[in-house]
Amino acid sequence: MRRRIAIVGLGMALAPHVLSLNDLNERAELAAAYTPSAARRAAALQRFPGLPMADSLQAILDDDSISAVILLTPPNTHLELGRACAARGKHLLVEKPLETTVARAEALVAACRDAGVTLGEVLQHRFRPAGLRLKALMAEGALGAMKGCSCGLRLYRPQSYYDQPGRGTLARDGGGVLLTQGIHTLDLMLSLTGPVAEVAAFAAKGVLHRMETEDLVAGSLRFANGALGTVDATTGAYPGFPERLDFIFERATASLAGTALDVWHHDGRHEQLAADGSGGGTGADPMAFPHDYHRALIGDFLDALDQGRAPTVGGPEGLAVQRLIEALLAAAASGRYQRLDAAT
Repeated sequence: MRRRIAIVGLGMALAPHVLSLNDLNERAELAAAYTPSAARRAAALQRFPGLPMADSLQAILDDDSISAVILLTPPNTHLELGRACAARGKHLLVEKPLETTVARAEALVAACRDAGVTLGEVLQHRFRPAGLRLKALMAEGALGAMKGCSCGLRLYRPQSYYDQPGRGTLARDGGGVLLTQGIHTLDLMLSLTGPVAEVAAFAAKGVLHRMETEDLVAGSLRFANGALGTVDATTGAYPGFPERLDFIFERATASLAGTALDVWHHDGRHEQLAADGSGGGTGADPMAFPHDYHRALIGDFLDALDQGRAPTVGGPEGLAVQRLIEALLAAAASGRYQRLDAAT
């Protein structure tokens, strides 16, 4: 089935979605694109001539031939716009995070569930081959039980990034390095480790940038299976380094560094999967990465619609990582351990 899809929001995240839909042209047609900003409409048309522009969001909602909307607007708009789309039977693929707070994210998930539409979230790191290979090795039992995991996010954003209106604010973005950047790697981590049971943390706001929210976080984790872990996250590490997930297993040690995988087995074997050579968006240009993983995620979303199943990254997954982030920040603010429901 070839689906007609609309994109709402034509900002920074537009390119990988347009390029992915072009690659998936046999399965999906980009039927309409919309933003209320004349400047962004002009910029989008300059980069993608012929992009089909809608006159209004209402025109998209009224078009019964459009079955899904990719929502690329700021986080604080997702609940209102998502409700409007869900009420008209449009499936939703939402740019991360689901919303600015867990409560608003839960409301968005509930609105989609009540309307009977599918909700997906753009957390494309799960579709990197290195992570998929590590997940397969874990499923095979080749590595033994996971006993420890450290998450390192030493990213860089210049002050000019945060000088953009609303960037790094609670009102628009909902948070800083964890919710805006770290959410990708934290989601990948949870897909491999399973849920976190308890956290402790410190967080510093605006110590490396002029911004309202956190740009430096140090956290400790206890996973539901008893394993221990750490989170070290910043957007002040010039010039920006690949995100890292380092795992200690009973029979091996494994490292995911950006798009590369290394596995050192206790029997002396060393398995490697080379990086794809992209910058990964870890430095001053947050969009310096290929669209391959967006294409895989959108393909999975289309499969979910065709097969009547949940997407790989849907509401439950989006809520799980957002609850972890909120717990880390709550622990930092209170100076107390924060427990999470292992079921979430």
